Amino acid sequence: MPDLLPVRVAPKGMGINEFVAMEQGFFNHEGLDVEFDMSVFRGTQESWKGLDYFERPQDKPFADGEDDNVIQCACQWGTVSNAASGMGRAVKDFYGISPWGIFVRPDSNIKKPEDLADVPIAVGMRAGSHFNVPYRLEKFLSLDKINCLNVGGFSARLEALISGEVEAASLLPPQIDMAKQLGMRPIIEDEFITIWWVPSHMEKDVIRRYGNALAAAENAIKNDLQKYLPTWQHCVPANFSDHEWDFSVFSRGERFMNTALPEGLIEEIFDEVERWDLAQHLKTQDPDYIFYSVGS
Repeated sequence: MPDLLPVRVAPKGMGINEFVAMEQGFFNHEGLDVEFDMSVFRGTQESWKGLDYFERPQDKPFADGEDDNVIQCACQWGTVSNAASGMGRAVKDFYGISPWGIFVRPDSNIKKPEDLADVPIAVGMRAGSHFNVPYRLEKFLSLDKINCLNVGGFSARLEALISGEVEAASLLPPQIDMAKQLGMRPIIEDEFITIWWVPSHMEKDVIRRYGNALAAAENAIKNDLQKYLPTWQHCVPANFSDHEWDFSVFSRGERFMNTALPEGLIEEIFDEVERWDLAQHLKTQDPDYIFYSVGS
């Protein structure tokens, strides 16, 4: 067998494709020796209180100059904003679709989206849990009534909701299914696009092979979802690992779409982040600078 190409991947936890690709040998089949960067992965689950943009766990590989071969993925707004702010490039050849929702405790007086006016909602600053809140709630509330509170990553937001630190939390998989098993109640649920995020100098062939492995994992999951649902155990934050989760009733999380990003998406993203006053760090809106195409 020829030598495998080394690459680091920071799993995002919204889906199980990366873990299925690893366990089923799909990365190796594509000639990749994938190492999961669990320090970044676990860091994205923890509290980000007191951290500014460029200081979050997912930013550190770029800020510390160690971005040589790390592949990450984030929400459509986060990835494009990161790339436009000088942190890597956004891959346009494939993408994901992930569930999202705002949850409250079962005894909460909040019953509908309009009840969230002026209510602090736990989010992770400038990440999917953050951008999704104005994206969905501006249909129901004026922007000055939408109150996003930077709590941090997946685990931190769910912990803050359960403890009563916040009245509402913006959640992604698998915390959505975890919250439901813990009796938390959804106020609004929907889906959003995720985009892969890579160093500007990463070899295109590596990214192409990586996408092929995720596509193989997607087919495997579609063909036998129940077989792979226990893979969610890798995504459960450490603070919740002692709970007996019933993975058999978890949703499948993010879906991998092996096709190019929808036309016009980048223009929509920039219109939205400017409207939400989240464009302060953008250096460019040039698609040729922001996007990275690996070709066929």
